[in-house]
Amino acid sequence: MFDSKQIFSIQSEEDFQNVALEVFRYQAQENEVYKNFLNFLNVDYKKIQHTNEIPFLPIQFFKKFEIISGNRPIEKIFSSSGTTGTATSKHLVTDLALYHYSLEKCFEQFYGPLSDYTIFALLPSYLERTGSSLIDMVEYWIEKSGSNKSGFYLYNHDELYENLVAHEKTGKKAILIGVSFALLDFVEEYKMQLEHTIVMETGGMKGRKKEITRQELHTILKNGFGTEEIHSEYGMTELLSQGYSRGDLTFKSPNWMRILIRETEDPFKYVKEGKTGGVNVIDLANYNSISFIATDDLGKKITHNQFEILGRFDHSDVRGCNLLVIE
Repeated sequence: MFDSKQIFSIQSEEDFQNVALEVFRYQAQENEVYKNFLNFLNVDYKKIQHTNEIPFLPIQFFKKFEIISGNRPIEKIFSSSGTTGTATSKHLVTDLALYHYSLEKCFEQFYGPLSDYTIFALLPSYLERTGSSLIDMVEYWIEKSGSNKSGFYLYNHDELYENLVAHEKTGKKAILIGVSFALLDFVEEYKMQLEHTIVMETGGMKGRKKEITRQELHTILKNGFGTEEIHSEYGMTELLSQGYSRGDLTFKSPNWMRILIRETEDPFKYVKEGKTGGVNVIDLANYNSISFIATDDLGKKITHNQFEILGRFDHSDVRGCNLLVIE
């Protein structure tokens, strides 16, 4: 019987390969959608010997099917945001405790214990809808921080400013996590000199402000908050793990998560490190769903656990994407 906690004990590439292949074989048998996908591709899961040989499930499948491995009951449904009339992704979570364990272990790998921080959250667009995995994550951060100063802020920028200033005077560590447009709105009103607070953006500009590059965004935020760096979080509805950037515009993944970069014109081939292509994610914490996802992101792999995110696919311009869609 596979113990999911093995996922978080990975220390080497050999560990990763062994656990990833075990997870793959489990999902190839116990996930009906993935099993059908492999059959469609004439892939015999027993012959797969390395993660580079594993077919990745297109992320669009989360909009059409219930992606579940095993027979545990659904505990929570995370859903993506979407414009009116468009289908949204639904991630059926059958082990919420595993998600919380994953995100806490992930945070600790990059930042240390959550109990060392006060969490200030400026996530209005996510708070205003239901089913956000980001809100669930930050709620868990707030709970584990143990600080009575931790909390969410909607549009009450005055209160946030006053609390940030007061907290800075204590000399204790804090994280201000915010959606990009809300952080920009905030620094238009207030200028600060933060020394003990990490500012972390989660993306999210579409339809709210003029699109700018991440580098331009970070320059504005660094000037506004008086910090030398802006951190970033890379996550999505369909994943249970996160990548983090500590200010250099590249992300690092935890030990149980890997990024592979596929060719844009042949989704079953991979490009070399440093080349641009489609982002495939291995998230072993997604044990009860699917751990092998072909995303709509464009990116670049730098090392085995370091990567850049460069944008999104325009599907009308990318040949070969039709290979990834089964109606």
